Amino acid sequence: MLAIGEFSRLTHLSIRTLRRYHEGGLLEPELVDASSGYRYYSADQIPVAQVIHRLRELDVPLADVRRILGTSDPDARAALVAAHLSRLEAELARTRHAVTSLRRLLTPEPAPLHVELRAEPETMVAAVADDVSTGDVAAWFAGAMSELDAVLGPSAEHGPAGGLYDNSLFEHGRGRLLLYRPSAAPPQRGRVHPVHLPAVELAVTTHHGDHDDADVTYGQLGAWVVANALTVAGPVRERYLVGPRDTDDVAAWRTEIGWPVFRVASEAPHP
Repeated sequence: MLAIGEFSRLTHLSIRTLRRYHEGGLLEPELVDASSGYRYYSADQIPVAQVIHRLRELDVPLADVRRILGTSDPDARAALVAAHLSRLEAELARTRHAVTSLRRLLTPEPAPLHVELRAEPETMVAAVADDVSTGDVAAWFAGAMSELDAVLGPSAEHGPAGGLYDNSLFEHGRGRLLLYRPSAAPPQRGRVHPVHLPAVELAVTTHHGDHDDADVTYGQLGAWVVANALTVAGPVRERYLVGPRDTDDVAAWRTEIGWPVFRVASEAPHP
């Protein structure tokens, strides 16, 4: 038997932490002396204590720790840990997004936004479209792009892929998303079908780098539109000039963002 002090030294867990694990029902001592209240542990409990410590370092909830320790099925234990790791990865992605955006927003002198007013003609494309929730956009996008590539092949001779994002996607968290690749004769296969994109007037800027802080560029472009043009109802357009399909170098990624406008004000546009 190991006294709690010895067990503490062997596991690198403080006596206070071991007491907390006991009180929380995570790690019962092998023996508690009835007269003194001293706790004693066995050597077999050393790895159990270390597992608990690692799980708590990962912020696994106490109830999940109990379930992990309470099951003898390795697959069930692995599934519980994997589910929590997936939640952590999602949280890390949200944190990275927030940090990246904050760095840009808090830059004392942000780079001036270059905006081009462009008349886009009607275009024939091969498209996949669906109503999508904001949280599902990344997964849906990957699936739709894979389907377009499978149907059309890897060639981009007719121009880069693009997307149309309905206002309701931003305003209500769910809306129509259309992903497309230009094609002179788009096929009808699976979810891929031909679409005529209507002609539109756009205020266009280019977002450089990772997509995590694209919302900042959206905000800057929106402010420019408010100051210089009349916005109209209609989906925002994106065009993926360079992206993950082209290079792993995030710094080289380029995404055009096109904001539908009606007309330019009479005064000169702001920079």
